[in-house]
Amino acid sequence: MIYELRKPSKVEPNKTYPAIFVLHGMGSNEQNMLTLVDGMEDRFYIFSVRGHLSQPPGFAYFTIQGYGKPHREVFDHAIGQLASFIDYAAEHYPLDQGHFYLLGFSQGAIASMTLGLTLGNRIKGIVALSGYIPGFVKEEYTINPVNQLSMFISHGEFDNVLPYEWGVESNKFFKGLDAQVTFQAYPEGHTVSLKNQQDFTKWILDDLNQ
Repeated sequence: MIYELRKPSKVEPNKTYPAIFVLHGMGSNEQNMLTLVDGMEDRFYIFSVRGHLSQPPGFAYFTIQGYGKPHREVFDHAIGQLASFIDYAAEHYPLDQGHFYLLGFSQGAIASMTLGLTLGNRIKGIVALSGYIPGFVKEEYTINPVNQLSMFISHGEFDNVLPYEWGVESNKFFKGLDAQVTFQAYPEGHTVSLKNQQDFTKWILDDLNQ
């Protein structure tokens, strides 16, 4: 997969680094999300991953057949590809595999939460901004233990693309699996405000130090 890498300016030999895998929204690209993690490359290896499907003006990880319903075959393939990319990064870069984070917006949040469920405690933390968990993932996917997983789920109260209630449902679902969830609502639409960015940045850094 095509990706943009940010890393500390001075990488110390024989040291491993925590990693953030950044997943964009539909029609976006690997560059657009980097502003949300600006400055965090001092501490992390950051992999901003481009969706493999063309979705003008940008790209997508999967296609949609209806409201809140991804095409199952395309979605399954995307999750497999993204999981394989995490394996690839772990093999080729000096990463601390106990501190992998996923950060996604909209379609990227959907993929991030699904990866959290399938990879389980292999992931340390997830920031899911304005997403949801597809029904077939909840009902048919093999879900691994997430009792060691930390979550930051946020959603705009006036989101007219993916309803706020879907964020509430994601919070409830992960809490029901004993994940450690922080849920934040913001008085906004389908976007990421500065306050939201400040909150999840602090959350990641606090979680890293626990």
